[in-house]
Amino acid sequence: MSNYVFRNKSGSISFQVSKKAIAIISILFFFSLFLFILALSTGSTWIHPFAVVAQILGLNNGEHEFVINTLRLPRVLLSFLVGVALGVSGLILQGIVRNPLAAPDILGITGGAAVGAIFFIVSFSGIISMKWLPVAAILGAALVSIIIYLLSWKKGVTPIRLVLIGIGVAAGMKALTTMMIVLSEITVASKAYLWLTGSVYGANWNDVYGMLPWVLIFIPLTLFFARIVNVKELGDDVALGLGVRVQFYRFLLLFISVALTGAAVAFAGGIGFVGLIAPHIARKLIGQSFTALVPISGLIGGLLVVIADVVARTAFLPLDIPAGVFTAGIGAPFFIYLLFKKRNM
Repeated sequence: MSNYVFRNKSGSISFQVSKKAIAIISILFFFSLFLFILALSTGSTWIHPFAVVAQILGLNNGEHEFVINTLRLPRVLLSFLVGVALGVSGLILQGIVRNPLAAPDILGITGGAAVGAIFFIVSFSGIISMKWLPVAAILGAALVSIIIYLLSWKKGVTPIRLVLIGIGVAAGMKALTTMMIVLSEITVASKAYLWLTGSVYGANWNDVYGMLPWVLIFIPLTLFFARIVNVKELGDDVALGLGVRVQFYRFLLLFISVALTGAAVAFAGGIGFVGLIAPHIARKLIGQSFTALVPISGLIGGLLVVIADVVARTAFLPLDIPAGVFTAGIGAPFFIYLLFKKRNM
């Protein structure tokens, strides 16, 4: 038997995962652990990996407690959680839109979150606590997604119309964000621009605890609807013929994608292209099974952001470059490659 079948007692929830997928997930998991230790060791001060493990397990005298537990561990965990959210969000969009170029930042969802956050920074910085910034970003992502969905509606929403409207709205959101930054004071503009570039600099445990519920709630929800996505990828007509409520599930899955993207942007800024790259790498590894793609895309997304952040904070010491600079440096050429590869579609 080449697949493992998981189902509850009533049989209402059932899905199968191939042995190959389990093997790949296991490899990615252990590689993530290795990368975690390496990321905690690396920085302006090198700490031996054995000392890192001892500190985490509480087996040493606490010599590196502040550096590891306060400065580095929250940053690494937040980077990973943000990458997981962006990777799965991009996978959902590519699944419901049936377009390999779909991603939260390309369709305008990230842009909506950025507008909400930048508006909050420009208008309420110093007046209202910055702990409300995530709420502003998520509301911005939700509002823009509703606008995109309504503009795309014409007796239902077709994938191609959703993509075209999303690209147009994304351009509008970018222009609006730029205008707000240009018209704001220089100190506020600098703060907004740093956030917009995408950075986990200064991450703390409150950020980790704030991001964690979004991942723990919406990733399992994505797995719950995996079979629906597999059917929808056969086409709307086939899905309708099999009794799938296409428009309802498309809206529901879009909501999950928006929630994951909004939370990621809220806590880490505009880290782009992770939602585009991670699902493509996952498909190269495992194929088209959406059930297997969810955890693999999430793990790859997490690894991408952690690697980008480690490079960002160590390559140009003592400068701490935003991680979004490095994800864009990889993602932009990858996007051009996809455009070239799919030019005859």
